[in-house]
Amino acid sequence: MENNLIELTNKLQTVLASISSYESLDLPQIVVVGSQSSGKSSVLETIVQRDFLPRGSGIVTRRPLILQLITQRQSDAGEYAEFMHCRDKRFFDFDEIRQEIERETSRLAGANKGISRTPIHLRIYSPKVLTLTLVDLPGLTKNGRKKRMLTILIFLLGDQPQDIEKQIRSLIMDYISNPNSIILAVSPANMDVANSDSLKLARQVDPEGKRTIGVLTKLDLMDAGTNALDVLMGRSYPLRLGFIGVVNRSQQDILTNKSMTEAIDAEEDFFRQHSAYRSIASRCGTKYLSKQLNSILYTRIKEKLPELRSKLSSLVSQTQQELNQYGDPAFSSGDLHRGSLILKLLTKFSNDFVAAIDGTSSEMSTKELCGGARIYFIFNNVFGSALDGIPPCANLSNNDIRTAIRNSTGPRPSLFVPELAFDLLVRPQIKLLEAPSIRCVELVYEELMKICHISDNKELMRYPRLHTKLVEVISELLRERLSPTSNYVQSLISIETAYINTNHPDFLGAAGAMANLENESKRKKKVSETKRRHMRTESPASSVVSVGSRAEEENHLVPNGVHKENGFTPTPSVNGADNKESFLTYFFGGANKNERPALGPQEMMNNASFTSPLSVTSMMESELERKFEQASIQPTEEQLQASDREEIEIQLIRTLITSYFNIVRKNIQDLVPKSIMHLLVNHSRESVQNRLVASLYKEELFRELLQEDEGVAADREKCKTMLDVYKQAFEIVNNAL
Repeated sequence: MENNLIELTNKLQTVLASISSYESLDLPQIVVVGSQSSGKSSVLETIVQRDFLPRGSGIVTRRPLILQLITQRQSDAGEYAEFMHCRDKRFFDFDEIRQEIERETSRLAGANKGISRTPIHLRIYSPKVLTLTLVDLPGLTKNGRKKRMLTILIFLLGDQPQDIEKQIRSLIMDYISNPNSIILAVSPANMDVANSDSLKLARQVDPEGKRTIGVLTKLDLMDAGTNALDVLMGRSYPLRLGFIGVVNRSQQDILTNKSMTEAIDAEEDFFRQHSAYRSIASRCGTKYLSKQLNSILYTRIKEKLPELRSKLSSLVSQTQQELNQYGDPAFSSGDLHRGSLILKLLTKFSNDFVAAIDGTSSEMSTKELCGGARIYFIFNNVFGSALDGIPPCANLSNNDIRTAIRNSTGPRPSLFVPELAFDLLVRPQIKLLEAPSIRCVELVYEELMKICHISDNKELMRYPRLHTKLVEVISELLRERLSPTSNYVQSLISIETAYINTNHPDFLGAAGAMANLENESKRKKKVSETKRRHMRTESPASSVVSVGSRAEEENHLVPNGVHKENGFTPTPSVNGADNKESFLTYFFGGANKNERPALGPQEMMNNASFTSPLSVTSMMESELERKFEQASIQPTEEQLQASDREEIEIQLIRTLITSYFNIVRKNIQDLVPKSIMHLLVNHSRESVQNRLVASLYKEELFRELLQEDEGVAADREKCKTMLDVYKQAFEIVNNAL
């Protein structure tokens, strides 16, 4: 039973390591940690009872070695080894095993002293070993000045990184941090155990010493009269799993090829005959260490079986679901099966496209807006903000409006504010709404294109050519709808400019515009009067105003803010109720000739001094010549300066443009999203499946469309292998409980 459980762990490690996912299970294993020259390699070789590890000075182990020992019956093929990177070959010569480890190490870690995190997997079958899983890691290096100088020298001469010590410690921490790992901390007995690098590192991840077992080497090299009995008895450095003393072969024994059998016999004799260790001789030595490691590993695996079974059950379910998404490769053979498969994939793709628009997809992102929600955002935020950001009178200066008013009257003086000027000015303003409207169509089109390109359907991703064709068909459909939608949206603007409906119920009109201006004038006058009263209250001396100046002010201003110098004097009214009516009459007709300043100022005739007819005629001819000369050149800035009447006309036109522009903007903000939804979005979502079937459901295309991606096929095989391993492991674990 012990061997079965450990073999299960070994098998899981081997198979799962081939797809780099065995770490997720945190499988129990024994991690060997020790400093350089601590005897770590000798301990492993004595356990295996074979010389197979590279030897030399400096860092010899430069890649993790996952060593799986499997008890082999005597009647079987004898001792041999297998590497995971060359599974078809068995190694019977252990010198060849050492050479293969060196070759594989140099292949990834370089020829000098660099290290690699990628492990080497070695499985040894032998009747001399107990079933174990051991991980041999690079030896810890000292931090002394001499050692650092040596490291820098090696770095300069070879390709060893300068931070080699940091890399080794990081690599060791990755393995011993696994809570299911058993830490085999190797320390030389001829040094202070409290300063052992391996025990210090183990203490960081296992502060209570629950999963650390100490191994004391070089007991035979201690000074005469000293021993390590207190350490081995757990009195000086307590560990839950205790310390075990071993005596390995010396360097001389290795050079003279002393056999492992002789070395183990010599080790047993040392403990039996030593005065300090004879009482605990049965709990010392390599044989006892192997038994203890086998027992500890078995106990650890058995403790983790319930957790392992639960995790394996979950992995079986997840892997089965993932395998189902890859589909059955046999299903794509035969025209009948191919046809039904393509029809299924077409339907799935179109349903996903529609669901993304409608917001009913079960795989909708929670990190960002997408699909239909993105389209709504474009309508409501992007397009709405773009329209609101356009001023009704953008790029219209007072001079532009005044020029339009003057040009629209031609050679005739205006009797009232010309409507043609309003038409000429408001149409270009409405055209400003066209650019953001067309851009709104483009943004929605781009979002629909994004939806059809994004697909997480693994079954569909098996067939890259089919997926490419699906995207091409949908893209073509969307491109076909883009032009009609843009043209229709553009026509909405043209419709608005084709007929300026001044009878619209929401349009202010002339009366409303004048009322607004009058209210604004009264408000400003009231504010000005309030300020003057406030100033008089604060400074009485400054409030003294001459009667003449007050009378002059009253003679130049009329109640509605129109100057008398323009030739208009409103008819007095007892209660002032007729002021507004007379003001409107002034601008829009009904006044007599004397009340229309456009007919010519009367003051010039009234104030002219009478002279002889001849002199008058001469003066008029001279004045006419001067006027005609001025007419041949551009008007001066002084001549173009707006009169008070024109200032009011400009404000009136600006108010009318703003009122009508807001009406049109409101219409466009409502109609453009509706048009896009009808002509582009809804039309695409309703016709997507019919278009896909009509374009791709053709028997002559089946074989081409269902050519499977090689990467997906490899992933399916890997997933299938993974599922088989999980199922087998679950069965063994389930039976073991």
